[in-house]
Amino acid sequence: MTILLTVLGIVIFAVGLLFSIAFHEMGHLSTAKMFGIRVPQYMVGFGPTIWSKRKNDTEYGIKAIPLGGYIRMIGMFPPGADGRIESRSTSPWRSMVEDARSAAFEELQPGDEKLLFYTRKPWKRVIVMFAGPFMNLILAVAIFLGVAMSYGFQTQTTDVAAVQQCVISQSAKRQTCEKGDPVSPAKAAGLKQGDKIVAFNGRKVADWSTLSDLIRKTIGPATITVQRDGSEQVLHAKLLSNTVLKKDSNGDVVQDKYVPAGYLGFAASTKIVPLTFSQSVDRMGTMIEDSAKRIVDLPSEIPALWRAAFDGGERKADSPVGVVGAARIGGEVMTLHVPAQSQIAMLLFLLAGFNLSLFLFNMLPLLPLDGGHIAGALWEALRRNVARVFSRPDPGPFDVAKLMPVAYVVAGLFICFTALVFIADVVNPVKIS
Repeated sequence: MTILLTVLGIVIFAVGLLFSIAFHEMGHLSTAKMFGIRVPQYMVGFGPTIWSKRKNDTEYGIKAIPLGGYIRMIGMFPPGADGRIESRSTSPWRSMVEDARSAAFEELQPGDEKLLFYTRKPWKRVIVMFAGPFMNLILAVAIFLGVAMSYGFQTQTTDVAAVQQCVISQSAKRQTCEKGDPVSPAKAAGLKQGDKIVAFNGRKVADWSTLSDLIRKTIGPATITVQRDGSEQVLHAKLLSNTVLKKDSNGDVVQDKYVPAGYLGFAASTKIVPLTFSQSVDRMGTMIEDSAKRIVDLPSEIPALWRAAFDGGERKADSPVGVVGAARIGGEVMTLHVPAQSQIAMLLFLLAGFNLSLFLFNMLPLLPLDGGHIAGALWEALRRNVARVFSRPDPGPFDVAKLMPVAYVVAGLFICFTALVFIADVVNPVKIS
């Protein structure tokens, strides 16, 4: 049964990934057609074609390897300086440029001269190239907001799950009280399991984050208003200073970093709490910010990935994962002993995170990524506007094909990194609990 559930989770994630890829390419396709660019092919996957159908002037199909997709637009690069579409050179770097230019025109048909990608104004080309990643962003935001507002997150509340018996420094790495430990302020004040804290020092509190901040800022006498047995009671406590885990700017605790702060001494209950629209937007913003930082930090992850793949090093829970790793996580989600709605929510959050990563990664201003073509179109617009301001001749289209050697280097580095992540995902995968 466990194997069947694992396979089911992998299949569900794979279908979601294929839809994400198809949606990405649909963004490119729809805007290209809107601006009159001919698109001979729309394909989901790579390798041999397993199904295709031609409609009007575009072939739509699915290929055997579901690790990406593409549309083929004619005239992605302008002709060379001599006006020729194809010329040959003995230089390997120059050959890369010429091969790319030739491929951009290989399906050119009579009458296509006005349907070429490079002949469109820069702002139109920016829209065409941005539309693909933007579709992934739409999916990520729609999935995240939908699940966050309808299902929610595991959230600490102001309900009391347990009362600490004594004051123990969180840096002490122990759970049991020892002789000489002072009684916790919560126990001394009479706080009990099942109480719901509704106010602290007369200020109403509705969430754990607010209550936690107020407690941390208080050392000395304090009043705690609780709901107990259907009525409100006011307890009087004397908070002590203790060494506790530090909070970051998002209000999350930072492991292994400690600060002195006010201490009451109880454990808060947790439950799944749906977020409001504004809370969901704030959390989505934090997620985008964190994801962007992680993409920038990818090079620094290589040593840890190498150790995890080849030296048996620890694979951290926040380690980068590829398609294989994400699919394995999807399979593990289906085997967790949690309600079905929790499994669905986790799979959807996984898919939202993957779409967000696709958006951010594709926006990097490097060829062959979409962001590289966007950067080329913006540079062309800048050159032409500067020439117009200073009454200089129009410099013409920016020849992105000349950057193909750089694109091959970037693609090579990406392939190497992908291979490293793949190996780590196979031999030392990220696991969930």
